Amino acid sequence: MSNLVSHTLLHSNIKNHVCEMCGKAFSLRCYLKRHMITHTNLKPYKLLHSSEKTHVCEICGKAFFQRNGLKGHMFTHTKEKSYACEICGKKFSTLCHLKTHCRSHTKEKPYECDICHKSFARRCYLKRHLIIHTNVKPYKCEMCGKGFVKMSNLVSHTLLHSNEKTHICEVCGKAFFQRNGLKSHMFTHTKEKHYVCEICGKNFSKLCGLKTHYRSHTKEKPYECDQCGKTFRGKSNLMRHLRIHTNEKPYVCEMCGKAFNQGSTLRSHLRTHSEEKPYTCEVCNRAFANRSNLKSHFRTHSTDKPYTCEICSETFKRKNLLRDHALTHTGVAPYSCKICNKTFNVKCTLQQHLLTHNKEKLYTCELCGKSYTHRCRLKNHLITHQSESPYVCEVCKKGFSNKSNLIVHLRIHTQEKPYVCEHCDKSFTQISTLQSHIYTHKKDEKPHKCETCGKAFTRKDILRKHSALHLKELGRRKKSVGTTKKGNLEK
Repeated sequence: MSNLVSHTLLHSNIKNHVCEMCGKAFSLRCYLKRHMITHTNLKPYKLLHSSEKTHVCEICGKAFFQRNGLKGHMFTHTKEKSYACEICGKKFSTLCHLKTHCRSHTKEKPYECDICHKSFARRCYLKRHLIIHTNVKPYKCEMCGKGFVKMSNLVSHTLLHSNEKTHICEVCGKAFFQRNGLKSHMFTHTKEKHYVCEICGKNFSKLCGLKTHYRSHTKEKPYECDQCGKTFRGKSNLMRHLRIHTNEKPYVCEMCGKAFNQGSTLRSHLRTHSEEKPYTCEVCNRAFANRSNLKSHFRTHSTDKPYTCEICSETFKRKNLLRDHALTHTGVAPYSCKICNKTFNVKCTLQQHLLTHNKEKLYTCELCGKSYTHRCRLKNHLITHQSESPYVCEVCKKGFSNKSNLIVHLRIHTQEKPYVCEHCDKSFTQISTLQSHIYTHKKDEKPHKCETCGKAFTRKDILRKHSALHLKELGRRKKSVGTTKKGNLEK
C-alpha cells in the first residue's frame, strides 16, 4: 500500500520534500535524500573493479558484469517486445525503454542540470551535457591525441586512421566506416521514404530526418553554439557550424590537397577535377556541378524573385545579390582595390575593376573593333550600333540602352532616394553620389593625390578637374616655347 501511495505522488506533481540548501523540491523523501549527496560531495557507492564477467549468455557466449546487462541482451535473441506505447503503439523489449519513449509524447524532462538548469528526457543526455561545463573529453585517440566526449565517437574516429571500410553495399560495392553509413546509403537504392510530414506531406527515408524537418514548421532550434549563441534545427548543422570556430577542415581532396569543412563542399570540388556536371536544366539543358547552382540558374527561366530588400522592396533571384544590394543602402564598401584603394560593395565588381589595371581588353566589337575589359560593357556598346534603346520608361517614354540606367531614371518620377547617409540622414538616388557625399564628413581623409604637385582631394572627380589645370598649363608652356623658338629663327 505504501508503494502505491508513493507512486501516486509522481502523478500528482506534489513536491513536499524541500532541500534546505538550494530550495529544490521533490515528490519523495528518497529523492531528496539522494539529492542531498550532491551538496556533501560524498560518493557512498563504490564500484569494485573486476575483469570477471560472470553472467554469460547461453546462446552466443557473450559475457556481462551484471545480471541486468545479460537480461537486456537476451531480448536481441528473442526479439520479444512485450511493452507497447498506448499513444502510438510502438513496442519495446524493456519497461524502462517504454518509459523513456513516453516522454517524447508528454515532453517531460525530469533530469535537470544543476549548473545551467537545462533539463533532459534521459539521464544519459544529462550526463553527456555535464561534460560541456567541465570541458573534459575522457576518450583520447592513441594515434593523434584528439579527445572525445563519447566512446562511440572515439571508435568512429579510429576507423579514419585505419582506412578500413568494413561495411560494404551489396548493390553497388560502396564501402563505409560505420554500419549507420551503410544503412543510410541503402535508401538511395530502395528510394523508400516511410516517414511523412503531417503538415506539408514531404517524405523522408529516416525518422531523424522527419524530426529535424518538423522544426522548420515549429521554428524550434534546440541546438545552440556555446561560442556565439547561434541556434540550429539539427545536430549535424551545429557540428558543421562549430568548424567555423575551430577552423577544422577534415575533408581533404586527394588530388590537390585542398581541405574543406563540409563533405558536400569536397564532393562539389572534386567535380572541378573530373569536369563532371550531373545537374542538368530541364529547360535549356545547361549542366552544373552542384544542385545549388542549378537552383539559382533555374530562376533565370522564371520571374520568381524570392529575396526582397526590407528598405526599398527591390526583389532578387539570389540571396547573395540581396546581400550585396543591402550594402548600397549603408554606403559600406568592404572590398578594396590594393592598387588604387578604390572601394566596392560587391566582390565581383572589384574583380572586374582589377582588369582595368591590367589594361587587358578581352572583349572586342566585331563591327567597329572597339575593345572592352568587361563583357557587359561590350553588350551595352553593341546596342549603340543597333540604334536601339530596349529599356523604355513607362512615364516619359525615354529609352535606355541598359536596365540599370532605366532603374536610376525612374527615381526622377518616383522621387525615391534609397541611399541614405549615416552621418546626416541626407538621401540620394545613386550610390556613387552617396559615396562622394560621405567624403564631405571626412574632410581629413583625402585619398586622391595629384601626381604632379602632390595636392590631395576628397573626391576623384575633383582630382580630375585639378589634373586638367596642369594639362592646360603644360599646353600653354609648349605654345610659349614654340613661339620663342620661331622668333629667334626669324632674327
